[in-house]
Amino acid sequence: MTATESGGSVVRRILLGSQLRRLRESRGITREAAGYSIRASESKISRLELGRVSFKARDVEDLLTLYGVTDETERAALLGLVREANLAGWWHSYGDVLPGWFQTYIGLEGAASLIRIYEVQFIHGLLQTEAYAHAVVARGMRGAPEAEIDRRVALRLERQKVLVSERAPRFHAVLDEAALRRPYGDRAVMRDQLKHLIEMSERPNITLQVMPFSFGGHAGESGAFTMLRFPESDLSDIVYLEQMTGALYIDKREEVAQYERAMERLHADSPGPEESRDLLRGLLQLT
Repeated sequence: MTATESGGSVVRRILLGSQLRRLRESRGITREAAGYSIRASESKISRLELGRVSFKARDVEDLLTLYGVTDETERAALLGLVREANLAGWWHSYGDVLPGWFQTYIGLEGAASLIRIYEVQFIHGLLQTEAYAHAVVARGMRGAPEAEIDRRVALRLERQKVLVSERAPRFHAVLDEAALRRPYGDRAVMRDQLKHLIEMSERPNITLQVMPFSFGGHAGESGAFTMLRFPESDLSDIVYLEQMTGALYIDKREEVAQYERAMERLHADSPGPEESRDLLRGLLQLT
């Protein structure tokens, strides 16, 4: 199963959840009443509608009946989504080292047609070399067994395949100069990482820009963030904000629009791809 196919299961889950929410709201039914009809809590309905948990066909059938959906074609289409949404992703085999809150992100990342990121602390995971990734993981998990660190690095390298797959997304990265200058690993690791960035920036689906210190304050002042866009027209853009023990997934149109403006400013204010490559080459000479 490819990253796109398994990632698509997460997208199907979100699409199904949003359609169930629209159906419930159109009938004026509360989450509490919907939960009661399937012997579940109000919070369970909330998680279903957000696409955070898997679906049972029986529950969806009961909800569709409650919402007055009697057309067999419409019911069959939504129940088909249930089967697709419950497909296990390739990352489930890394469940021993993968936080539950990050599994949703990996699925979305694998299904996106456009990934835009701003990173300030370190080089983004999709652009890391194996040695650099090992240094990042080891520093963030001091005292962890080497086997666990290696598993986390392997997961990161597996994620990177999405950028070189047959249906690779467009990937637009803005890296703050701080991420390039902060050392992870020794000089050889940093040199190889800078060379890797230059090579990756020349791929046709990848645009890489560097926000230099010399620009001063800029639109990324609130910190790192990721924006995901999907080929499905009825799925809105999602902003992903990672925290120490969890993550936020933002899809409210007005909030996403604020991040969209910030991202556009970062693109406009950062040197273009060729100038950014020159900055990378300059840093490489200093390393």
